[in-house]
Amino acid sequence: MQEAINRVDWEKSELLPVIVQEIETNEVLMLAYMNKEALELSLSTKVAHYYSRSKQRIWKKGESSGHIQTIHSFSLDCDDDTLLIKVTQEGVACHTGRKSCFFKELESGEENSSVVVDTTTTYGVIDTLYHTIQERKSADPTTSWTAKLISKGENTILKKVVEEAGEFTFAYKDDDAEEMIYEAADLTYHMLVALAVKNISPDRIKQELARRFDMSGIAEKNSRKD
Repeated sequence: MQEAINRVDWEKSELLPVIVQEIETNEVLMLAYMNKEALELSLSTKVAHYYSRSKQRIWKKGESSGHIQTIHSFSLDCDDDTLLIKVTQEGVACHTGRKSCFFKELESGEENSSVVVDTTTTYGVIDTLYHTIQERKSADPTTSWTAKLISKGENTILKKVVEEAGEFTFAYKDDDAEEMIYEAADLTYHMLVALAVKNISPDRIKQELARRFDMSGIAEKNSRKD
């Protein structure tokens, strides 16, 4: 296995681009990345593991949805810096619920395939909302509020975060539970917009919260740099 890993030209990049192709139809399903650890896991298990640049961690394809990819072959390109894997795809490859991630026509902007699986409950509302915001980044600001907000720049985005945080505190002071829920939802949305602009996945927030479970609140505070 180590000999196979060493065939990759890692000097060009620590992340190896991976083209994923359905073995029966030859349809290109997605493009992802592997580091050495992800490639080792993929080779040893024959199940696709990737390195997520947004989550900043190794992830097994289908770890949340069950839509795993069983690998049949690994092929390097002529420069030893790009990998092609042929897989059997369980369910769908795209988080949108489409079979392939490549469903948008570049010139027209039209979508050439429909949703096959409803992934809303699979990924949870926060992850689904984050991905929706990411998609809206390239939408028409005249038809998308999210695109319009992002187009106005970071000062407007951050002003909305502060504004919604203030409205939440007022609702709290008024002891209005329904208003607190409403304003917390607004605050969460605007925080996700800010995170999406910086391409910071909510998964990284979850990782940080999980890390803090291993230490007391006081120890966590003391671990921060001044």
